[in-house]
Amino acid sequence: MASVYPTSNPDWNNLQVIHRNTMPPRSHFFLYPNGEKALTRDVSQAKAQLLSGKWKFNLSRSPLTGPVGFQNLDSFEDVDWNPIQVPGMWQLQGFGKGPHYTNINYPFPVNIPHVPIDENECGRYVTYFQLAPEDKDHQLRLRFEGVDSAFTVWLNGKDVGYSQGSRNPCEFDITEYVHLEGDNMLAVEVYQRCDGTYIEDQDQWWLSGIFRDVWIHKFPYKSHFKDVKVLPTLDNEYNNGKLSVTVELSSPEEVTLQLLDPTGGEVMEGKIFGQESIVIEFTIENPLKWTAETPNLYTLVLSMPHCALTERVGFRRVELVKGIFSVNGNPIKLRGVNRHEHHPDFGRAVPYEWLKRDLLLMKQHNINAIRTSHYINDPRLYELADELGLWILDEADLECHGIFVVGGDGNKMLSDNPDWKEAYLDRARQMVMRDYNRPSIIIWSLGNESGYGSNHRAMYDYIKSVDASRLIHYEGDWNAQSADIFSRMYASVDDMEGYAKQENWDKPFVLCEFAHAMGNGPGALKEYIELFYKWPRLMGGFVWEWANHGLRTKNADGEEYMAYGGDFGDKPNDGNFVLDGLCFSNHTPTPGLLEYKKAIEPVQTLNLENGNQVRIINRYDFATLDHLKCLYYYSDDEPDWIEKREVKVPRGVKPHEHALITISDLLDTETLKAAGRHDCHLTLEFSLASATAWAEAGHIVATGQLPLTPPTNPFANLPPASNTQFDLVTPTLLSITSSTNTYEFNLSIGALTSWKRGSGAVNVLTTPLTLCLYRPQTDNDHGCDFGRNWTSSRLTLAKHHVLSTAWDPSPASGFPPTVTVKGRFAPPVLNWALETTTVYSFLEDGKVDIKMHGKPVGNWLPRAWARLGLEVGLRDVHAASWTGRGPGESYRDKKESQLVGSYTKTVDELWTDYEFPQEGGNRTDVRSVAFRAESEWELVLGARFVKPNGENTSFQASRYTVADVEAAKHPYELHKKRRGDTIVHLDWMHHGLGTGSCGPETRPEYTLWADREYEVEMVLY
Repeated sequence: MASVYPTSNPDWNNLQVIHRNTMPPRSHFFLYPNGEKALTRDVSQAKAQLLSGKWKFNLSRSPLTGPVGFQNLDSFEDVDWNPIQVPGMWQLQGFGKGPHYTNINYPFPVNIPHVPIDENECGRYVTYFQLAPEDKDHQLRLRFEGVDSAFTVWLNGKDVGYSQGSRNPCEFDITEYVHLEGDNMLAVEVYQRCDGTYIEDQDQWWLSGIFRDVWIHKFPYKSHFKDVKVLPTLDNEYNNGKLSVTVELSSPEEVTLQLLDPTGGEVMEGKIFGQESIVIEFTIENPLKWTAETPNLYTLVLSMPHCALTERVGFRRVELVKGIFSVNGNPIKLRGVNRHEHHPDFGRAVPYEWLKRDLLLMKQHNINAIRTSHYINDPRLYELADELGLWILDEADLECHGIFVVGGDGNKMLSDNPDWKEAYLDRARQMVMRDYNRPSIIIWSLGNESGYGSNHRAMYDYIKSVDASRLIHYEGDWNAQSADIFSRMYASVDDMEGYAKQENWDKPFVLCEFAHAMGNGPGALKEYIELFYKWPRLMGGFVWEWANHGLRTKNADGEEYMAYGGDFGDKPNDGNFVLDGLCFSNHTPTPGLLEYKKAIEPVQTLNLENGNQVRIINRYDFATLDHLKCLYYYSDDEPDWIEKREVKVPRGVKPHEHALITISDLLDTETLKAAGRHDCHLTLEFSLASATAWAEAGHIVATGQLPLTPPTNPFANLPPASNTQFDLVTPTLLSITSSTNTYEFNLSIGALTSWKRGSGAVNVLTTPLTLCLYRPQTDNDHGCDFGRNWTSSRLTLAKHHVLSTAWDPSPASGFPPTVTVKGRFAPPVLNWALETTTVYSFLEDGKVDIKMHGKPVGNWLPRAWARLGLEVGLRDVHAASWTGRGPGESYRDKKESQLVGSYTKTVDELWTDYEFPQEGGNRTDVRSVAFRAESEWELVLGARFVKPNGENTSFQASRYTVADVEAAKHPYELHKKRRGDTIVHLDWMHHGLGTGSCGPETRPEYTLWADREYEVEMVLY
């Protein structure tokens, strides 16, 4: 008789087996011995035993290889086993082939519903535990909060069951398998891939293991709560609360119910005797409402003779009011982020304190909503969101993006394939059953990027059958057939406005992903936010995404860096597309997060009226401004004039309403001018008057800035330099000596190559002063047509070519000596060029006025220049002092968070060390800048922009050239090219950033178009 191996289709490769011997899903709660302990919400006092910690581990290439019979208590030998941390991902603890990153593609041969059996890493875990004598009277439930991707469980050598669904919990009744005395051996076999992997194709690292906690829950045999569902809502007037509590019991029992208000005061108490199911409904008169701005939580205590539990209760009502997304009858705007679970050392095994820090940081940056992309998160996230106040779009653990790149009809393979219906339904069921009780959850989501089909309709119908209190989202359903909300990703501002203007609509629109925050960006955030507030149909959106997913590692020289796709030898991979967050991989803010905080700030400063009144608007959805205080001060080109004064914020300013702040002693324009305060701005800071759960008193939530006096040019009408001597030292070297400085022009390249101050001084220039039109491409450049066009048009290789240099040492009376350089900034191969005429005029006190006219000519011009400015290397620069926007990085479409003022930073502080090296460290709207040496703060070189005069004019100073940055793929590679001098860019204009890495390119108003002439001017000194 013929034989076959393997002898049967294993559970992990069998679409008909999703779970085996698991208990029905339930809401997430712990039982406690009594109500008093339940109120502590301290799980260490719960009737539960945590099994997380150091386990024993063995890894094999496949479930079909490796130790046989390891699960048996008597035969287990741990000679070849190693310790491993649970929770944890085995690839990040030195096991297996290592982390693998893809955005869309499945990193294995696609053969639905099967995964390869020969290349499917298998991690085998063993741990031991003991039980207490009192546990004998309990049903014992072994609960796994998350295992990637599927696993089989044995206890004391007996097969307990199987489960899959990586980010979903599961429970096994292990009562009949345990030893009440002595050791219990728990063995778990975890499979890297299973048939469910086809619907877990999220944009993240492929990592494996028991990555969330493992518990034994101990439910008293005599009677216990099997499940509880809490549904708080409001009446039609949004005044009184309605609370419905459904309790499932293991046996008939008397249940005591107690409801406490947010201060701990008793609202009501009662007893009810029930059979297997009890439904309790009652009304609460005018309860404090739960919102993301006012997270008022009541506490429900349910007790019976042998156990108790608590649930947090938030009274709120989610609905569409005339098609407008509303909570408690108020339209709300989602100022959100997409959040993957990530830690640079532990992957998706995120410690609680790290998770909490994430949410605190979100609140401190005005974020009010999270999309749990693209799976249900650690249950503790939702509890924190309840407490701190964050709206949650809870998303099912479902994505099959990769099926749409293999050919054929991807929908027919999975989402519209009836064979997969139960697998899809299981994802919805696990999500809703676990998270039903969380007030912070206002929207369920059917998953992400999975096409659309009948299985989504089945998910929608199931969720509506068990929870009609929330709305349902799914972006893949573009026609919102199985969704209550229209959703889009990365739609442009113009497209969103088109949706907003449609007539006869009954469902709102949300941007579930927008403003792709990859690298240096995102640009043009404010345009989206203004659009959200302008149009009632638009709910807001979720920036993609919260944080980079870099994994901390070291190169061959021991230098630490954050790794991305390909750094672990993983093929195929999607490179640094995993670095696309508002936070760096260590979850500290990028400049992009500061810009988002500013764009979504809850108090917007609009304009100055009546001489001393500032018009503001309250952009909270529920709160007044009574919890804020306001300080104001003047800022201009004198850094020492900072005196902050408090001004009263009007009381009772309702959400979305305007108000006027009166500053009775505000200095008027004429007084400021008379005092020599030019380019002066009124700056306002709105901060917390008292501490909250997420920030200390004084935390700034919003800023505003209004111009009071216009900028001036102090170098206008400067007299010509006197006693200037021009000497042709060699046929190609022109020397110009004034009373204070000596300059040299290299006529062969048409550039200023030397600048010396005083006799015997050294040349402060380390490279020639030349025109520069290119920047190291950002991720957003690479991802859109601008970057590709710069490469195809060979802007990357273009440089200045001199045509002629003329000089006039003795012009007519009243005119300065000049050097005029004519040239072409052009690439090899092609015939386009920017023809330039640059006039250097030598003025008194060692100042040099530079005027440049640029005219584009030829065929196949670039669409835009990356920058239009001068580049020069400077000796001995330690710091830069400037007047303009600061103190942080800014660009013409990413500058609102940086206020106009006077600032000083060292060269190293100016640089933004992106985890994938690219353009960074720019400061914009700069009026003037001075580069100084550390010794005696000596001036090395200064610059004053004349035309344009401080509008989108920029400077950048770093230790790297454009080519250095462009060539580096990791920071450690760039750091090796660190120079001793400083490379300075003085840009009259700089191209905007956009979000072209995955979304719209730079908007037209922020584009530095190459098809037009430019006339610009600056003064160096």
